[in-house]
Amino acid sequence: MSDHGVNHLGIIMDGNRRWAKENGLPSLEGHRKGYDRLKEVGDWCLARGIKILTVFAFSTENWKRSAEEVGYLMDLLEMALSKELDWFKSRQIRLRVLGRREGLRPSILQAIDRAEEETKMNERATICICLNYGGRPEIVDAMKKIVDEGIPSNQITEEIIAHHMYFSDMPDPDLVIRTSGEERISGFLLWEAAYSEFYWCQHHWPAFDESDLDAALAEYVSRQRRYGK
Repeated sequence: MSDHGVNHLGIIMDGNRRWAKENGLPSLEGHRKGYDRLKEVGDWCLARGIKILTVFAFSTENWKRSAEEVGYLMDLLEMALSKELDWFKSRQIRLRVLGRREGLRPSILQAIDRAEEETKMNERATICICLNYGGRPEIVDAMKKIVDEGIPSNQITEEIIAHHMYFSDMPDPDLVIRTSGEERISGFLLWEAAYSEFYWCQHHWPAFDESDLDAALAEYVSRQRRYGK
């Protein structure tokens, strides 16, 4: 564990379109810049000893955006899962994708399967991409698995539910950062983040820098996590 104590960091990457608008650029350019920033943040987390980074890349609600924007986001995600495999391998990073597979095009599903398979033995760190993800849908899917397995209601515990989440062996996030000045979690890791600390960053995601990360980690260190005690 590093000095700051954050083993698992979650990030709600918000503000790509607002950043683009403020800089006189098309909104799609904001998404491209946001993608580049994610790779940089991955390296910053490695340098600080953070073992797990989970990012909210595309929610179940994001399908409501324009077909052009959704298509562009899917292209970016597919590139991250396929053409960027060497980036993950060279850093010994394991890649996991959390979310519903329904609705994703076959080429993305194939890229997910390949990326997870080819990086599963990497142990330096893990990056989890929440894709077609929603916190409520995740809980619904867990409940469906429990029902399908015929587990009696009097045997359902928090541990049973946690075991049926998308990434059941993932420790809960210690700290969740949301960028762009928004102060809500928008369904991000609803079950897992029950006792996480939250940090609201004013910068849009493409403008998020190392000083923002360090400020969040410093704020985390200053807090006391009592878990209701």
